[in-house]
Amino acid sequence: MNITIGISEMKASNTPGEVLVTYSLGSCVGLSLYDPVVKVGGMVHCMLPLSRLDREKAQAKPCMFTDTGVPTLIRAVLDLGGSRTRLIAKVAGGAAPLQDNGVFNIGERNYVVLRKVLWKNDILIAAEDVGGTKARTMYLHVDSGVTIIKSQGQEVEL
Repeated sequence: MNITIGISEMKASNTPGEVLVTYSLGSCVGLSLYDPVVKVGGMVHCMLPLSRLDREKAQAKPCMFTDTGVPTLIRAVLDLGGSRTRLIAKVAGGAAPLQDNGVFNIGERNYVVLRKVLWKNDILIAAEDVGGTKARTMYLHVDSGVTIIKSQGQEVEL
């Protein structure tokens, strides 16, 4: 059964048969975390890099921001029995879909913040599909940890 993660949302699960999915990862970043031993996974869809932009909004919706959303996902996966040392991280998004001539670089900034937060938590990125100009859809199969990226009619397993 597909469970949709909307923009600024996250979900952690240990339910076999569930598939976590998030759509329209343009400049947003999607992160899937998976512990293969206890078969716990989670996904977050972050829109903006830094919560200091709007502290009030960050408190209400921490997953809107990469610097608060990623730690929220990590905690949720650990709360379901995952182990930080076994987490497999996969990333998608961080694109520049709009022709802003690099003025805002939101996608790139989201990706840089995500890498820093993971690094501070001793979590390495196992696979990624980031950058460019295309939007992506990300799927995480909770029972197997398989992460699939779909974009422009193509499907790739990370």
